[in-house]
Amino acid sequence: MKARRQSAIRQLVEEEPVHSQEVLRQRLSRMGFDVTQATLSRDIKELGLVKRSADGAYQAAGPDSSSPIAAAVALSRALSEFQLSVDVAQHLVVVKTGPGQAQLLGLAIDRARLPDVVGTIAGDDTILVICRDARQAQAARHTLERLAAEA
Repeated sequence: MKARRQSAIRQLVEEEPVHSQEVLRQRLSRMGFDVTQATLSRDIKELGLVKRSADGAYQAAGPDSSSPIAAAVALSRALSEFQLSVDVAQHLVVVKTGPGQAQLLGLAIDRARLPDVVGTIAGDDTILVICRDARQAQAARHTLERLAAEA
């Protein structure tokens, strides 16, 4: 439910300007998500949404906007919550999640800018983490497992 709600929040702020949590809460309610202000505030923080200076509408933070430490902490939290399994196939790391959770975890992996990771492709419940070679894929797998255990 949380992953679907957060996906809906991302969709709403990408499609049209949303200037307040109350407006966002009302739009979510129309989509069938009844959330409290506290839950919505946590979701906004976890998604890394910030307000634009131009018009005050929520937007996703740019890739350079969060510190490496904050990105690693967010990744650790996301891995412990969403990751079900991790496997390696040559230069690819395959991460399995629950339904609707792969894109959120994939975004957290991208924002963390892990040294062995070139990029990610996320579906509904599977993420392909692309590395340059098999050695880096093994290193990325170990990093993901270690971060998941730390949370």
